[in-house]
Amino acid sequence: MRTRLLGLMIAAAPLAVQATDGYFAHGYGVRASGMGGAGVAVALEPFGGAINPAAMGFLGNMWQVGATWFSPDRSIERSGSGMAGIDGSVRSESRNFLIPEFGVNWVVNPTVAAGLTVYGNGGMNTDYPGGQIAPMSACAQFNPPRPGVNPDYNLHCGNGQLGVNLEQLMIAPYVAWKFHPDHAVGIAPTIAYQRFKAYGLQAFDNPILSTSPGNVTNNGVTDSWGFGARFGYMGNFGPVSVGAAYATKMSMDEFGDYRGLFAEGGGFDIPSNFTVGAAWRALPELLLALEYQRIYYSDAKSVNNPSRLIYNCAGGDRAACLGGGNGAGFGWQDIDVWKFGVQWQIDPRWTVRAGYNHSENPIRPEDVTFNMLAPGVMEDHYTAGLTYSMGKDGDISAFYMYAPTVSVTGSSLFVGFGAPPTTTDTIRMKEWSLGIAYSRPF
Repeated sequence: MRTRLLGLMIAAAPLAVQATDGYFAHGYGVRASGMGGAGVAVALEPFGGAINPAAMGFLGNMWQVGATWFSPDRSIERSGSGMAGIDGSVRSESRNFLIPEFGVNWVVNPTVAAGLTVYGNGGMNTDYPGGQIAPMSACAQFNPPRPGVNPDYNLHCGNGQLGVNLEQLMIAPYVAWKFHPDHAVGIAPTIAYQRFKAYGLQAFDNPILSTSPGNVTNNGVTDSWGFGARFGYMGNFGPVSVGAAYATKMSMDEFGDYRGLFAEGGGFDIPSNFTVGAAWRALPELLLALEYQRIYYSDAKSVNNPSRLIYNCAGGDRAACLGGGNGAGFGWQDIDVWKFGVQWQIDPRWTVRAGYNHSENPIRPEDVTFNMLAPGVMEDHYTAGLTYSMGKDGDISAFYMYAPTVSVTGSSLFVGFGAPPTTTDTIRMKEWSLGIAYSRPF
């Protein structure tokens, strides 16, 4: 019964890959996404569980369903290895994802609103073909070929395809309470479900680098559950509204089948974050919104710990090994995100939007090698959107986002295991997304 219920939720919810503000989406809900993701201080659509539950006290009865096509383009490259022979370049094959969305808001009485938001919090995905590195190369030192089998080395000196897939689903019921006609608070207790798989990491699947060999790579899909909450406030001060929201860290069950890969025996907690912002209705038809967000990737050791801790592991510090209590990770830093959006209602039928989202890159050059698996380096996001109103028959909204190429180059992790000091790794990424949604009052 639980398996059938989970299957239905996965089919109906946005359990898909996103990587814009680190591995969080640049925005939640089609309308906010068209404004650079800004939505903490304005009630645009029933996505309070993902942005600010307090804002839903000002929304009214509405449901919304939609989908977004998301297309990340990732490539990786190694150069300068000389006689070691581990240079190469490859592009990820997985470049198209469909992300559904759903939300509903119900005004219980003049002071209370309740609803449900189901959304994808974030994720990472790569899928690189193998075969970039010749069998007669330094990769044989890390992952010796088996007799009669073509090792088909990838850029991590593993066999065959190289990649990961992390997906996170959030189910967030919420309640908003207007304790004053112009002020509201809200809470959204949130159930989190995530699943993960990794493949092509055979070079790290050994007793020297992992606390649990056999639980590092190619173990299929594993999943975990967790719980957290989002708290919010929104207040109106004449033509200006302000909003603030805080999402707690979500402590997740461990990925048991990958307890030799992630720190703390397969731990992969979901980071906390907070957002503050303001919206100004400069004219009856013109809305301007500005937000600041801080994402704490340091909440999760598997994400935040430096990848170069693996050198300490090789030197005898077992806690620093993959899967260890302080195991090597992706090295992602806490980041700041700024979101700016504008909305112009042309007439009762048409509303247009535009926005800009700037995120810090969480990946430092010294952590590039591990982040070939998860090159979440995006910085600038340019958005546009529109809504066509059909009155009582509902609204159709759409948005478009483009994030231009960002690349990071750093010394390869393999330098510490004997590759020439000139060996560097590079990760590159750019993105597009296009979403459409139908909403209707009730």
